[in-house]
Amino acid sequence: MTYETTRRTVLLATGATGAAALVAACGGGGDDSGSASTGSPTGDGATSGPAGQVLANIDEIPMGGGKIFKDEEIVVTQPEQGQFKAFSAICTHQRCTVSTVSDGTINCPCHGSKFRIADGAVAHGPATRPLPAEKITVEGNSVRLT
Repeated sequence: MTYETTRRTVLLATGATGAAALVAACGGGGDDSGSASTGSPTGDGATSGPAGQVLANIDEIPMGGGKIFKDEEIVVTQPEQGQFKAFSAICTHQRCTVSTVSDGTINCPCHGSKFRIADGAVAHGPATRPLPAEKITVEGNSVRLT
């Protein structure tokens, strides 16, 4: 019995071989160590600056006020002597960067929202959500991102 090679047979065989090669090429390289990405997460509470970065000396953060770090998008406050807090410097209303810290509030210039320096809560709208907290540590005289 003689089998004739048809165009259909050639195309099917070629397609199957190509698919097998593609599956083999896409397979893992045998390293299934389960290691996770080393990149830092983003989202609420994530900072844009590197962890461990010194933001300021504690004497640069006024008691009852704060200081805005525009590059890091963070505002650090000192609501009470020796107590330091940090929040996102991005207003939760329409994502403007806050511009001042005075009279116990962090102030957004775009629409007048104000946030309390002690907890980032809304003191005056139109914002309805508090500023997200950021993680800092005080080591000696330095305020650092964590």
